[in-house]
Amino acid sequence: MPKKLLKKYMPSPESIKGHKNLSFLGDKLHDPNLWHLNRRSVSAAFAIGLFAAWIPTPGQMVIAAIIALYFRANLPISVALVWITNPLTMPPMFYFAYLVGLWSLGQPSPDSTFEFSVDSIMANLNDIGGPFLVGCLILGIISSVVGYFGIRSFWRWNVVKHWNARPHK
Repeated sequence: MPKKLLKKYMPSPESIKGHKNLSFLGDKLHDPNLWHLNRRSVSAAFAIGLFAAWIPTPGQMVIAAIIALYFRANLPISVALVWITNPLTMPPMFYFAYLVGLWSLGQPSPDSTFEFSVDSIMANLNDIGGPFLVGCLILGIISSVVGYFGIRSFWRWNVVKHWNARPHK
């Protein structure tokens, strides 16, 4: 069952509640819904974490935590999922977001003389920024929706599978 697998790898609520960097959240961390592993809280956590992973800013974990608090979704899963964007995956993901933004805005692809370097990106930031942010928004929404309904479907499938596998008397 997904619940057993998730419990195996999740930190305990006490260890997170006692973390000194999260003390500013106060009693909000004591809401039991932030720690429940059920279909609603886990699917909402996937939606939040996958959306926040596409936000191109430092502090994605804080953003995911605040959204999880607001929607009372599973906090550890929401925060952990933002690590989909890490130093290895960020360049291809964000380049793909840029291409999606170009396509959705109907803009032509950059010319072949464009050099992929920090200097070139900073010099062309006005041209790159709009399509990049639009692409991140589109992919964040799509990832969020797919993650939410994908986890809800997987959870239901797993419960039905275990229900049908139980011995009948």
